Amino acid sequence: MFIMGYSVAAGATGRLLFGYDSFGNVCGKKNSPVEGAPLSGQDMTLKKYVFFLNSCNLEANEGRLSSTVLCVSSCPEKQLDTLEEVQLFANSSGSFLCVYSLNSFNYTQKPNADSLCPRLPVPPSKSFPLFNRCVPQTPECYSLFASVLINDVDALHRILSGIMSGRDTILGLCILALALSLAMMFTFRFITTLLVHILISLVIVGLLFVCSVLWWLYYDYTYDLSIELDTERENMKCLLGFAIVSTVITAVLLVLIFVLRKRIKLTVELFQVINKAISSSPFLLFQPLWTFAILIFFWVLWVAVLLSLGTAGAAQVIKGGQVEYKPLSGIRYMWWYHLIGLIWTSEFILACQQMTIAGAVVTCYFNRNKKDPPDRPILSSLSILFCYHQGTVVKGSLVITLVRIPRTILLYIYNTLKEKQRSAWSRCAFKCCFCCFWCLDKCLCHLNQNVYTTTAINGTDFCTSAKDALKLLSKNSSHFTSVNCFGDFIIFLGKVLVVCFTVFGGLMAFNYNRALQVWAIPLLLVAFFAYLVAHSFLSVFETVLDALFLCFTVDLETNDGSSEKPYFMDQEFLSFVTRINKLNDARAQRDQNSLRNEEGTELRPIVR
Repeated sequence: MFIMGYSVAAGATGRLLFGYDSFGNVCGKKNSPVEGAPLSGQDMTLKKYVFFLNSCNLEANEGRLSSTVLCVSSCPEKQLDTLEEVQLFANSSGSFLCVYSLNSFNYTQKPNADSLCPRLPVPPSKSFPLFNRCVPQTPECYSLFASVLINDVDALHRILSGIMSGRDTILGLCILALALSLAMMFTFRFITTLLVHILISLVIVGLLFVCSVLWWLYYDYTYDLSIELDTERENMKCLLGFAIVSTVITAVLLVLIFVLRKRIKLTVELFQVINKAISSSPFLLFQPLWTFAILIFFWVLWVAVLLSLGTAGAAQVIKGGQVEYKPLSGIRYMWWYHLIGLIWTSEFILACQQMTIAGAVVTCYFNRNKKDPPDRPILSSLSILFCYHQGTVVKGSLVITLVRIPRTILLYIYNTLKEKQRSAWSRCAFKCCFCCFWCLDKCLCHLNQNVYTTTAINGTDFCTSAKDALKLLSKNSSHFTSVNCFGDFIIFLGKVLVVCFTVFGGLMAFNYNRALQVWAIPLLLVAFFAYLVAHSFLSVFETVLDALFLCFTVDLETNDGSSEKPYFMDQEFLSFVTRINKLNDARAQRDQNSLRNEEGTELRPIVR
C-alpha cells in the first residue's frame, strides 16, 4: 500500500500514456505549471499528438533528445517544404508546428523563426499508438527516428510502452481467454467419451500449430535484413525462447497423452462422479466468476502502480525554459517488490476460492441425508473462511510465493550472465535448480489444496492441517495416485488448450506492430493471465476431486461401513473407487507374475 500510494503521488502515468512536450506539458490534458518554465501549465486537451521539430536528425545525449518536442492537434500528412506551407497548415488545420510562444502570423515574419520552427522539409507523418507520436513516413527519416527514439529508451520503458501500445489487444485476448475458459468448464460439466477424444485432438493440433507459428516467426525475424532496432532484436530472442519451451512442452505432453490413452473411459466415469458432487451444490460453477472479477480488479490496479513506478520522476527546469524529468532510481527498483505482491496476492485470491469450494464439498459429503442437501453450503463456507481461516489462506499462498521468488531471482541471474562465458557445470546447476523449484512448487500446490480441505473438515490451523494432510496422504497414497492422475491430466490439457488458442491470437495480433514495440513481454503476460483464468475456472473440478478423495480417506479412517459406523459416501462413489483399486491390483499382480517368470527363466542344454 505504501508503494502504491508513493508511486501514484510521485509518478505520472499520463506522461507514459499520452506523451509530453519539452516544457513539461502532457499532451491531451490540462496541465499544472512548473516553476521556472513559462511555457508549462498549458491546456493541451485538443493537442493529443507528440511532434518533433527535428524528427529526421534526432540525437540522444545522456538520455535527452536534441530535438524540441511539442504537442499538436494533428500530424502533417504531406511534406512541408517552406515556412509558408507550415503557416498554411497551421491556419487550415489548427495544428501549430512551431514553439508555442511564436504566433502563426510570425512564422514568415520573425527573423529567428527558423530556430523556433521544425527543420525543413517537414516529412509526412502519421500518429502511431506508441505514445501518440507523429512518426515520419519517409524511409530514411523513419529509420533514424526509430533507432534513436527506441534504442535509447531503457528496458523498463520499452516493456511499459509495449504493454500500453497493445492495451486494446491485451484486453481482447483476456476476454478471449475468459470465453474459452467458460466453454471448457461447461464441457467438463457434461463430458462424454467423444468430448474427451475431441479435447485431446484439439490440444494436439493446437500445440503443434503454435510451435510451427513460433518457429516460422523466428525464421522470418532471422532472415529479415531490415532488423536494426533493439525492440526487434529482443522480440527475436524471446521468440526463440518461446519456440524452444513450447517444443519441449509439446513433446512431453504428446508422450503423456500416448501413455494415458487407455484410461479415457475411467476418466469419463471420474468426471461423472465429480459432476454428481457438483450437482448437490451447482453454484460452485459460478465461484470462478467472482474470482475472475477480483483478479481483473487487482491486475488493473497492479498495472497502474507499475506504470506509476516507471514514470516516477522529479521535474527539473533546464536551459531555454525546458523541463526534463529525472527518474527516482530508488522507487523505480521497487518493481521487484511489486512483482512479489503480484504473485502473493494472486495466489491468495485463488486460495480463497479453493478454500470456499473445499468447505462446500466437505459440508455436502458429510451430510447423512443425501436426498436433503444442506442449505447454502457456499455461503456457509465463505463465512467460515472470512471469520476463522484467513490466516490459513495467507500462509498457504505465502509458501507458494516463497518458492517462486528464488525461481525468479535465478532466472534474473541466468539472463544477466547470459552474455558471459559460463561452464557446462554452471549451466547444468542452473537447470537443476529450476527443475527442483518447479517440482517443489507443484508439490506444495497439491499439498495446500489438501491442507485447505483438512482445515474445512477439522477447523484446525495451517500447520496442524498440513501435518494431518501429510499423514493421511502417506497412509492412503494408493487411493490418490491411482485416481487423481486421470482427472488432473485431462483438466491440465483443458488449461493448455485455452493458453494455446489465446497465444495464437496474440501472435497474430502483436506481430503487426513488431517494429516499434516489445510485444514478447505483453504476450507472456497474456499467456500467464490466460493460464491463470483457465486455472481459476477449471480448478473447480480439481478442487472438488481432491476434496472428495480426502473426505473419502477421512471416512475410511473413522468408519468401517457397519450399521454402527456407516460410511458417509454414497454407493456409486464407493463402487467407483473399489473398481479402480481392483484394476490397479490386477495390473500389479500381472507385473509381479511377469517379473517372477523372467527371474525363473534359465538356459537349458539342447538334448539330441
